Amino acid sequence: MPKISLPDGSTRSYPAPVSVHEVAHDIGPGLARAALAAEVDGHLVDTSHVLRDDARLRIITERDPEGLEVIRHSSAHLLAQAVKQLFPAAQVTIGPVIEDGFFYDFAIERPFTPEDLDRIEARMTELARQDLKISRSVLPRDEAVNFFRAAGEEYKAQIIESIPAGEDLSLYNQGDFTDLCRGPHVPSTGRIKAFKLTKVAGAYWRGDSSREMLQRIYGTAWTDKKALKEYLHRLEEAEKRDHRKIGKRLDLFHFQPEAPGMVFWHDHGWRIYKEIENYIRSQLCARNYQEVKTPQIIDRVLWEKSGHISKFGDEMFMTRSEERDFAIKPMNCPAHIQIFNQGLKSYRDLPLRMSEFGSCHRNEHSGALHGLLRVRGFTQDDAHIFCTEDQIQGEVAGLIGLVYEVYRDFGFDDVQVRLATRPAKRVGADELWDRAEGALRQALDDNKLEWTLNPGDGAFYGPKIDFSLRDSIGRVWQLGTIQLDFSMPGRLDATYVAADGSRQTPVMIHRAVLGSLERFIGVLIEHHAGALPLWLAPVQVVVLSLTEKQAREAGTVAETLKNQGFRAESDLRNETIGLKIREHAIQRVPYLLVIGAREAENSTVAVRTRDGVDLGAMSLDRFLERLNREIACRGRGILEG
Repeated sequence: MPKISLPDGSTRSYPAPVSVHEVAHDIGPGLARAALAAEVDGHLVDTSHVLRDDARLRIITERDPEGLEVIRHSSAHLLAQAVKQLFPAAQVTIGPVIEDGFFYDFAIERPFTPEDLDRIEARMTELARQDLKISRSVLPRDEAVNFFRAAGEEYKAQIIESIPAGEDLSLYNQGDFTDLCRGPHVPSTGRIKAFKLTKVAGAYWRGDSSREMLQRIYGTAWTDKKALKEYLHRLEEAEKRDHRKIGKRLDLFHFQPEAPGMVFWHDHGWRIYKEIENYIRSQLCARNYQEVKTPQIIDRVLWEKSGHISKFGDEMFMTRSEERDFAIKPMNCPAHIQIFNQGLKSYRDLPLRMSEFGSCHRNEHSGALHGLLRVRGFTQDDAHIFCTEDQIQGEVAGLIGLVYEVYRDFGFDDVQVRLATRPAKRVGADELWDRAEGALRQALDDNKLEWTLNPGDGAFYGPKIDFSLRDSIGRVWQLGTIQLDFSMPGRLDATYVAADGSRQTPVMIHRAVLGSLERFIGVLIEHHAGALPLWLAPVQVVVLSLTEKQAREAGTVAETLKNQGFRAESDLRNETIGLKIREHAIQRVPYLLVIGAREAENSTVAVRTRDGVDLGAMSLDRFLERLNREIACRGRGILEG
């Protein structure tokens, strides 16, 4: 007689084994119709799963995050079934859920075409309308190998052969299609209501470039057509805002094969970079940070001692000189400890805040590189704070304030906070992790932040608070981090003299606000669609002459703006004013000043914004006041005049 405990604290008892669907129907027919899957004692199962013993049960519907994942997982199988019906010679391989969707890899003699995707999507729609029942069966490993090999599915057979002998495997059946899968899946294909195939790409079998190329079809699936439509709109907006396209159009940066994952910054892009760097530097100067610079190449021994080789060795660039092995630094923390270790430190020297715009390199897989968002060479706005355990709360509170102030200045107000706790592969005793995790929890609660737990995702040396920003089209980007480290200073022999004269190991707080400057600039460009706020724009003002007769006056105004510290240019070409305005508006220049005969005579400028708003004529002094006010409030205030 299984006794079922429900999330509301109630229980239900049954005289015999009972399925999840039957329990849901017992609770209410509406819940039974809405049920997609269930969680039983912490494990996701199908609604057909039979409960034979006492269990904790939670019904999963489309309102639950897990429900959307089950829909997407089932959509991948629906895709595979449609492909097999239209292309019987194709072999299926793997089809996982990914962020916002799913994909499935196929072995097929020719690449899929856009017309093929249309046909496949149409067949998926037909199969969903048929509302085919999805059922689960179990086969021993060897029988499963024989089953798929007999069906001509050699890739599936290879996958199963890599599973230890003697295990039972679950198969899912829907109509004429059977696939290997752990599940769970929706009860029938009719529960898959809103999906779209988005693109096709090549993918190596098992990610190995020495093996055969497969065809990967990507898709997205949502709970209803409204959510799908909103997502597709976000995709369209993201395409328009692609920082790589905007970067090329605005002449900010480029990449080329001779330096994969390394940025070639052009003049206008480097202006943005330096403005951001100087802004962060000013924030740190006000908070008593020391700014340092550490070597790019450091002996491998240091990285072994710090623990980075065992954790990140495959991602580090190595070099050799005079029979010594060196690593190009992937991060700055061990080098900062070397500076701390120079000279005797006292408790009176703490907290010691050390910052660096540290140039780092990581050997990212070439297939993962993505413009500024995933590079091999990058600069971190990195800092490390050496302090006592009693100083942790004050330092973390100050860092939280810094993070929020910086994000507001860049136009981000929606910040999500997560606490990432100890990973399986880590250094340091559990007692140290308990203290570190407890300290960060206290800091979050004392600062009254809403936060969620991200178990197991901490750094290998300590737990961390991660800050993610939601951009103007709803995408979330993880950027800043505060990491509490009780281990690495001791591994690298950092000590200070305590008040009682004893030698103690400092606590080390790792922190970055922007993360890497390259990635942050990519996010910033997409957030603002290239129309950066005035204080960040590489060219803030362009002065346009209406005719050649006003060229001298326009040039003088541009020089005055430059002398006042603004990034100003003049356009004195003998072209129509309409053409000039269009060209510079496309370049997303915040302000365009037009000087015609009337403006030249009255010593005024006609002011237009890049959005086409005509602010009328005003004196240059009044316009300068406007610029200064807008820069002072980082574009967040209301301007008058």
